Amino acid sequence: MTKDVIALTPKMPDINTLLAGLFAGGPDLGVSSVHEGAVVQLCAPNGRPLVSVESPLLVQVPGEVQRLLGAEVPATDGSFWWTEARASTAVEEGERLAGSFAGRLAAVLGGTVWPPDAAHTDVVPLTPETATATPAPDSAPPAVDVLTDKAAVVIQDRPVVAMTSWLADALRTAAAGDLALQIVTPPGTRLTLPTRTALHGHPNRWVVQDPDCGYYDGLSGAQLHWQDGHFTPVKSADGNPRLAEAFKPQPAPDSPDAPGARQLGLSLQTTHPADEHLLLGGALEAAWQALTGTSPAGWSTAEPICLPWSRRQLTELARTRAQKSAPTWLTTIGTPDRPAIATTRITHTTAGVEEHIILTLGYGADETPPLDSIATLAETLATEHGLTSMLTTLRTARRDLTVPPRFEAPPIPLSFTLGADAVNEIGRTHAQHPQAGARAAQLGPAARPALHYTLGDGTDPNSWTTLQQLTQHLKAAPESTGSPR
Repeated sequence: MTKDVIALTPKMPDINTLLAGLFAGGPDLGVSSVHEGAVVQLCAPNGRPLVSVESPLLVQVPGEVQRLLGAEVPATDGSFWWTEARASTAVEEGERLAGSFAGRLAAVLGGTVWPPDAAHTDVVPLTPETATATPAPDSAPPAVDVLTDKAAVVIQDRPVVAMTSWLADALRTAAAGDLALQIVTPPGTRLTLPTRTALHGHPNRWVVQDPDCGYYDGLSGAQLHWQDGHFTPVKSADGNPRLAEAFKPQPAPDSPDAPGARQLGLSLQTTHPADEHLLLGGALEAAWQALTGTSPAGWSTAEPICLPWSRRQLTELARTRAQKSAPTWLTTIGTPDRPAIATTRITHTTAGVEEHIILTLGYGADETPPLDSIATLAETLATEHGLTSMLTTLRTARRDLTVPPRFEAPPIPLSFTLGADAVNEIGRTHAQHPQAGARAAQLGPAARPALHYTLGDGTDPNSWTTLQQLTQHLKAAPESTGSPR
């Protein structure tokens, strides 16, 4: 059973209701707070945290419960409160305490508990072993189950591992300590794309515990074992990592996401002058409307996505963080009927305010991705939203945009777009005449155009070679004078 228990209620848990829930372990347990009061902890008499409860979130975006917890969870009408409790895996009573806390909230406020079989309202007495156990180290954040000098290990048993504030905190802890973040899950778990992005690259890992082949990396397929305080690849006789059998492609004829489901991906960067009138999010909104016919549904700095889409609010957040010399990272989601998700990183540089956006849209086997809209969108972004560059790809992958722990075909490039400033810096004549394979089309004003390069139709892997040749050609441009040549 999962170590995370979530109460979904139509009313906000007030202080009295939270206290009633925190008495799940009886009067002998203590209560403390961390992270400036954002997390409340139910503690054993010796101070050891048993259950950590995050501040309730008001979720105002439809479909988040089903996206993150499964289609079998009853849909909620309108906004609702998401209160998440994470039980310590180091004590036997942790799970039942978290279940009693969530069950008490649901009993008082109405609503439901996930997972349903975790909910109850019984008092959970502590065993003598738990009451006298060694306190957890102060350096361990609530989301981390095992902390060594090499890794911060998080154990997750839920259908989808999202980039929650818990997980983001664990990632920051790992990065600050030069540690690997290693998430351990059962084989049926999937990742959201923001979580996959956060885990990308060494030393972070998604560790899948498979009953047949043991541990393996859910993103690379390498067999793993626990050694010297972290999960590391099992090497074969020739010194190369062994590939787990469970990672190989598996047909799923009964799944709506396979076979034939595809994902359209856009990776784009925009640059804007840093002034008080700047309103961010315009490029993302334009792309969303061009490809789905609607605006984004919501945005947030973590999952679940809880805020209705608002360019003004996300701009205010980015401006506040910029005053602290910190970048802004956020996730944007679409409506349930058209799967779409984006991550955006906003930074201040010498060039201005930059938005680095990765937008992914999902399509079933019977749906046609709007590839004919890409060139028009590229022109809109180049002429109205400060586009620096954009790469568009197509891949065979799940329509629901989650990542399973098995091999998925890599994306195949469709097109590459250079904004007008980049074209001018490289030199228009040079940029307009790439090597054979890529075709350049002018976008926008003839005096200062952007360039859109068609690379393929999304079916030929050789398009990567074409893109590589194009990139090398553009990097080899003669020193620019800043004027067309």
